[in-house]
Amino acid sequence: MAKTKLLIVTHEMSPFLELTKISEITRQLPQAMQEKGFEIRILMPKFGNINERRNRLHEVIRLSGMNIIIDDNDNPLIIKVASIPAARMQVYFLDNEEYFQRKQVFRDASGKFFDDNDERTIFFCKGALETVKKLGWAPDIVHCHGWMSALVPAYIKTTYKNDPTFKNSKVVYSVYEDGFTEKLNASFAGKAVMANMTEDDTKAFLPSDCDSMHIGAITHSDAVVLGDENLSKDVLKFVKDSNKPTLAFNLTENFENFYSFYEEISNDELVSVA
Repeated sequence: MAKTKLLIVTHEMSPFLELTKISEITRQLPQAMQEKGFEIRILMPKFGNINERRNRLHEVIRLSGMNIIIDDNDNPLIIKVASIPAARMQVYFLDNEEYFQRKQVFRDASGKFFDDNDERTIFFCKGALETVKKLGWAPDIVHCHGWMSALVPAYIKTTYKNDPTFKNSKVVYSVYEDGFTEKLNASFAGKAVMANMTEDDTKAFLPSDCDSMHIGAITHSDAVVLGDENLSKDVLKFVKDSNKPTLAFNLTENFENFYSFYEEISNDELVSVA
């Protein structure tokens, strides 16, 4: 029987970048699934405060060289890779000089939210899917962690829905409490529209706040994971009203509940375990 292919898309992962609990979950979960026989790929941005030398990142020439178009501008995509020897896992990093070569992640040294966090998000989500296509690796499950991955479900279910790489992929979105209190650029939802999409496909993102990022992602996902106990009431209500299969906040030993959830999703046995 073929291995289940699991793609993890996240903005942080231990030991490379540790901002919130997401970094620990995205480090432990894929290893636990790999030990259960899953085939794993992990993608994250190459933020400027990730030490390339210490983490032994190196460019993957065969994957680099693509351009990601945002607002009619071409943005070069550089792909780097690092290994986690203890887990025999590779992590792919998406880099771009304009968007990621700065020493802070989402806010500048004075604490101001970056004006281009909207475009950085679009670049990361588009770039992640193009990178997986170039890998020639079709995931059975795409699990997105955190608000910066929120456009991935929308793109998979619209622009990429007939693409051989993603047409059979089930999309899971994990909602976390740690996000942002500011707003992305007001033009975010419009800029996010890709080929074979309409503005209707991104209208859930229109408020450009953290809740709308979650709600937009959930709208296009097949299943939801509640990654925190204390989540926005509006988001929780949206999850409940959506009737999508939901895994409640609960980390069982060896992530056994995630394994069962993934198996149910990949076998089309979509049932809620909230």
